[in-house]
Amino acid sequence: MVAVTRDNLGFPPLAAPADDWFAPDVPELSPEKLREIHYQLCLMRRFEEEAGKAYGKGKISGFCHLYIGQEAVAAGAAAATDRDDYWITAYRDHAQAIAKGMSPNAVMAELFGKATGCSRGKGGSMHMFDKDVNFLGGDGIVGGQIPLGAGVGFKIRYRKEERVCVTFFGDAAANQGVFHEALNMAEVWDLPVIFFCENNLYGMGTAISRTSATGTSLADRAKGYDMASDRVDGQHVLRVYEAVHRAKMRAIEGKGPTLIEAICYRFRGHSMSDPGTYRTRDEVDDFRDRDPIKVFRAILEARDILNAADAKAADKKAREEARASIQFAEESPVPPLEWLYEDVLVEEGGEDA
Repeated sequence: MVAVTRDNLGFPPLAAPADDWFAPDVPELSPEKLREIHYQLCLMRRFEEEAGKAYGKGKISGFCHLYIGQEAVAAGAAAATDRDDYWITAYRDHAQAIAKGMSPNAVMAELFGKATGCSRGKGGSMHMFDKDVNFLGGDGIVGGQIPLGAGVGFKIRYRKEERVCVTFFGDAAANQGVFHEALNMAEVWDLPVIFFCENNLYGMGTAISRTSATGTSLADRAKGYDMASDRVDGQHVLRVYEAVHRAKMRAIEGKGPTLIEAICYRFRGHSMSDPGTYRTRDEVDDFRDRDPIKVFRAILEARDILNAADAKAADKKAREEARASIQFAEESPVPPLEWLYEDVLVEEGGEDA
């Protein structure tokens, strides 16, 4: 087995932390915002670790796909978008929900199947949803959310709203037919959609290089639709922020959709039942050396925005918040049986019709 490395994916080596800053064509984020992003990265990591432990104890049932290692994607996209912007995603959605502004308590309670969960305990791991922050849910069908994202983009354009729909999906979903159909329609109609491929290099246990005619590069597929594209380092939160910012500006200026491919890496298996034996230790270690939290922390410390004590305090607070979400979920009630018949459909003329 030949190990995949960041070098053979074509990424340049890290710059010195003090020099690894914003590109000149995007607005710099304030020190306060940068510290907030750092905390968000820590919270997502600690939340997912607690979720993994709870799953191992049998407190979470069904499937559970952790986001550990990919946090820079969600944090960077959140920094570049607003509460009014829509997000729709796939089944690796817990951390993304938190990045979008959902309560860790509500997300963990949903994982536990409790009544206080964001989907009232009915959705579980794959179906986080919160209308208040325009998080339109995870989708358990591979690629199923991509045409839905295009539909949301059509709604935005039809109502002449100044916002975008960020549609996240994994590398394997880019081989689904709906990916091509949705991108074609979005480009024809200049829809304000950011199609965001989180390429963690594996569709379950199969390397994307074995299933894609374009190898590990999926951003090139945008050329077939004359669509703007960007390929970025998904382990570097600032590079993700810059790409999403540019794509959003294009969209709200009426210049149509963008396909972003972020090369990232999940440090755990595809799901909790995956031992990950299809990856070499050298490969995993190569990507762990570029842990998105470690990379971002080094940049902030080099800029005197964060020091070691600040970083330790932020991580401690994140651990406490994650553990508090476990306690909240454990103490929450299970949904009553009568809820089985609620939220099944919306009557014509209702407030949500």
